[in-house]
Amino acid sequence: MPLWVWIGFHLAVFAILAVDLGIFHRQAHEVSVREAAGWTLTWVCLALLFNLGILQTLGSQAALEFLTGYLIEQALSVDNIFVFVLIFSYFSVPKRYQHRILFWGILGALILRGTMIAGGSFLIQRFAWILYLFGAFLVFTGVRMAFAGEAGIEVEANPLIRLLRRFIPVTKRYHGQHFFVRAPVGRERRWIATPLLVVLIMVETTDLVFAVDSIPAIFAITTDPFLVYTSNVCAILGLRSLYFLLAGIVGQLRFLQLGLSVVLVFVGAKMLLADWYHVPIGASLGVVAGVLALSVVASLLLPDQAAEHPPVVHDPLHPPRGPVDTMTPDPRLGDE
Repeated sequence: MPLWVWIGFHLAVFAILAVDLGIFHRQAHEVSVREAAGWTLTWVCLALLFNLGILQTLGSQAALEFLTGYLIEQALSVDNIFVFVLIFSYFSVPKRYQHRILFWGILGALILRGTMIAGGSFLIQRFAWILYLFGAFLVFTGVRMAFAGEAGIEVEANPLIRLLRRFIPVTKRYHGQHFFVRAPVGRERRWIATPLLVVLIMVETTDLVFAVDSIPAIFAITTDPFLVYTSNVCAILGLRSLYFLLAGIVGQLRFLQLGLSVVLVFVGAKMLLADWYHVPIGASLGVVAGVLALSVVASLLLPDQAAEHPPVVHDPLHPPRGPVDTMTPDPRLGDE
């Protein structure tokens, strides 16, 4: 792709994000399901419109590759949503501030994922055999996902949180939508982090972990860095609205994780067998869409009859015993 296409794509993305935060979400508020549905539809339509442009300029093969990569990334982002629900519940994040955290999380994800995709493309161009490593990794991840239980939140296991606490104290309570506030420390006032910054770091690192799975999965569909990157970006741009739309029901999709594991095993096997058998991109799209649709329908028709226990909500003022006890600030800060 010419350089001006890359620049134009990023300018369009940043313009849309600026309008999103500067106009529609300038004031922190709780996002309703209706608003989330409208934004989800908007992001999907923008992605499809962009895909139409790919169809007109690069042809049907590239358009199908983009659409398949977009669908895979959207499906894998549901796992992100489940973990985001746990993080927000663990830290008792007020609903009106959750959109702000996800907004800045998306910006960080664009940089991190862009770097990972650039590195992956470089390695594939220099060492074609690395595709077999990606394929084996996806098969392994898919099998592990099929038998994995629910993940917990371990704050102190996050090295960035430990690094933050070493240099910056954290307040006991939220201060609006601010990540930092000035508070008295001894005889002077210093910038102190709020729990909102801790949550943002948790969201960013969680997305990075999931990107390790999702980016190789899209490389299984196409090795074109432009298609890999743009399909990834278009998917994560809609992650915020998708979160507010599905946060209340994601726990009921009991077979979705199994469906995602099948998709990862499929695309991994597709990578491993590429030299002996090439799966048509249309067939790949059909398999991915069919497996995901079947897992969602099965979840709705066969709900889990066991009693669902809601996630434990912690008060930032009185964190529970365990990992988050160490998140309390310097005692000299008092109630600040």
